[in-house]
Amino acid sequence: MEINKSRSRRLLTALGALVAATSLALTGCGSADSEVADGQVVTHAMGETKVPANPQRIVVLDSPHLDALVALGITPAAVTERAMGYGAPKYLADKLSGVPTVGTIQDPDVDAIANLAPDLIIGTKVRHEPLYTQLSGIAPTVFSENSGTNWHEQANLTAAAVGKSAEMTELLTQLDTRAKAVGQRIGAPGKTVSMVRFTEDRFRLYGPETFSGSLLAQVGFRHPAREWNKYSMAELDPEQYEQINGDVVFHADYTGSSTGTTKARVTALWGSLPAVAGGRAYEVADDTWMLGIGVLGANKIIDDIERLATK
Repeated sequence: MEINKSRSRRLLTALGALVAATSLALTGCGSADSEVADGQVVTHAMGETKVPANPQRIVVLDSPHLDALVALGITPAAVTERAMGYGAPKYLADKLSGVPTVGTIQDPDVDAIANLAPDLIIGTKVRHEPLYTQLSGIAPTVFSENSGTNWHEQANLTAAAVGKSAEMTELLTQLDTRAKAVGQRIGAPGKTVSMVRFTEDRFRLYGPETFSGSLLAQVGFRHPAREWNKYSMAELDPEQYEQINGDVVFHADYTGSSTGTTKARVTALWGSLPAVAGGRAYEVADDTWMLGIGVLGANKIIDDIERLATK
């Protein structure tokens, strides 16, 4: 009898251990699933933020993140615009029909954002840092450091926030392959380039670390040596037009039109520049070349480069 009781106790102990181990294993599996379902921690310019898995209502405050989301097949819940009444960038208009705006890129409407009850907000520290605390109180908020400069970082941050880093890596690789191929076809390597943007009182040269400037370098053009400011730009007066000294020139207007900027003043003076005299100065759309920051905008720009520079 004592032997049977001893065996029974050992059997019950073994069964108990098995049940406990099974329960622990199931609990561990449940915990892992919960972590995936709850989201992930994203490191960004303002620190670390836990973002939900598969966010559905994303508010985008700046151009690079907007392009990245659309390139990844995601339609945001709301976007900002370059000026009141302007709407989404023209090159994305067909993909953003019906998407509301929440203020301008420089001045987002925080109340309008809150009313949308977003589950993720994406912006830039260089533009939106003063709003970070307010926005973080509305929804998980991640900021890139800059806008345009080092644009790959902005694309990759956006992709990380929505769990699509691998997809963005593939898009960037495809872009690089295409840029180099087009550059070879048009003979870009060995040629210098000036990227000009006419503003209200001055004009601006865009350097190798800006979005459009970096893309021109990716195609194979070289920017003439000069000093650039911390944003990889140079702010110049109309009378300094001779500093537009690239073999090829691309130029755009800040207002998106030929009025209200220094374009008329500069173009009245620059006729003797080699690129202008040789028919190698090309006007391009500001909306795409300056605001199309991302793989979709970049491909539009490469379309322009190939079309214009092979004439």
